[in-house]
Amino acid sequence: MFANLEKCRPQMLSVLRIFVALLFLQAGLSKYFGWPGTPPKDFNTLLHVAGAIELVGSVLLLAGLWTREAAFIMSGEMAVAYFLRRVYDPQVPSFFPIVNGGVVESLFCFVFLYFVFAGAGPWSLDAKRAGR
Repeated sequence: MFANLEKCRPQMLSVLRIFVALLFLQAGLSKYFGWPGTPPKDFNTLLHVAGAIELVGSVLLLAGLWTREAAFIMSGEMAVAYFLRRVYDPQVPSFFPIVNGGVVESLFCFVFLYFVFAGAGPWSLDAKRAGR
């Protein structure tokens, strides 16, 4: 049974990459354009940089272009976001994501870290550039 599933593993890596990129793209679009969510009330320099990383990184991840590099930067962004917004939040000072509300940040951080090691998959511009 699992041998049949194994045949689809490379394509599912590409599907996961595309889906995660579309989810993460919403964060950047929301910061800059207020769609599909609301823009932040205090759009400071840190949020400006985060939004740029989210927009550019998501588009690169979606296309599968420079996937490992983009994923590395986005994983770092999510680690910083987790520690700045969740762990050191004076209202809910906890390391545990379920307590401090940082499940999304920690999950994105480690999914992006996985892409650093796994690459983009066969349905990507990286694979096309490599001649696969």
